[in-house]
Amino acid sequence: MQMSEPLSQKNSLFTAMNRFIGAVNNMDQTVMVPSLLRDVPLDQEKEQQKLTNDTGSYLRDAEGDMYSYYSQLKSIRNNIEWGVMRAEEQRRKKDATTPEPVRTEPDSDIDLEQLLQYHLKGLHGVLSKLTSQANNLTNRYKQEIGIAGWGQ
Repeated sequence: MQMSEPLSQKNSLFTAMNRFIGAVNNMDQTVMVPSLLRDVPLDQEKEQQKLTNDTGSYLRDAEGDMYSYYSQLKSIRNNIEWGVMRAEEQRRKKDATTPEPVRTEPDSDIDLEQLLQYHLKGLHGVLSKLTSQANNLTNRYKQEIGIAGWGQ
């Protein structure tokens, strides 16, 4: 479901967040049995590395299966939809004994507009990559269960 966007809004942060949330929602609706994603590598290149017995690759493979990315993408979506404060509250409940780090005010010499532009640009890039990952995971899941041509 691709909607046309005005050229001025195509690269906006809000549009990037909506694209990411839409891709994760699509992924969530498509993946009916998330446990099938366990131990499935993200791409074919990782399977090739596993066959060549690359030193230490078993650690990367164990951490980089499709299920871990599925969980990570859903967690990021929840942080965007519900806010970071909610996630921070849940973390505080888990780590009630861990002291919170002391926050200091930023230096007044820093140009705040440039700093904001830098972070917005980085956030937009990260959201684009995450959207691509969610779409790739959805397509790989469809391939794994044999419905690769459906819904396109």
